[in-house]
Amino acid sequence: MNPSNDLRLPLFSGFSSSVGIFRLLSLSRRALRAPRPSSLPARRGCRGGSPADSRKDLLEIPLPPWQERPGEPLQAKRARLLYESRKRGMLENCLLLSLFAKENLNSMTERQLNLYDRLINEPSNDWDIYYWATEAKPTPEVFENDVMVMLREFTKNKNKEQRLRQPDLEYLFEPSQ
Repeated sequence: MNPSNDLRLPLFSGFSSSVGIFRLLSLSRRALRAPRPSSLPARRGCRGGSPADSRKDLLEIPLPPWQERPGEPLQAKRARLLYESRKRGMLENCLLLSLFAKENLNSMTERQLNLYDRLINEPSNDWDIYYWATEAKPTPEVFENDVMVMLREFTKNKNKEQRLRQPDLEYLFEPSQ
């Protein structure tokens, strides 16, 4: 018995490899050439007039409300905010907030750290933060503060820096200025 003739496709155990592949390809070629039965509608996309989305199938999971952490040590708060700035739900905010955090967290006061904590953790939609920072949408009054002004200025990128990836983590271990 020649071992090369006994090769089998795992999903088509009844066929030898060359015969099985030939039959599979010929079946799929015939299926592609066969006319569509008239009982099946052609799928060509929507041409308007579609009913409004009822959103009944949407499952919304409520997020726990943001809570300030009054007893948290400043160094622990900075480390947590740095992590939360890097690990967002969308790449745009990962880049924007991680670079902003690298540049600003060490010089922020405790009050500013609390405002930043609220800004990045209270809104349930990351796109909102991005739109506020880029001034695509107006910032709600509750988030309109000096930290938001700092973030908007940072977002303008007046120095034309390349912001294509998050900063390396080595800077965490450098002595503070």
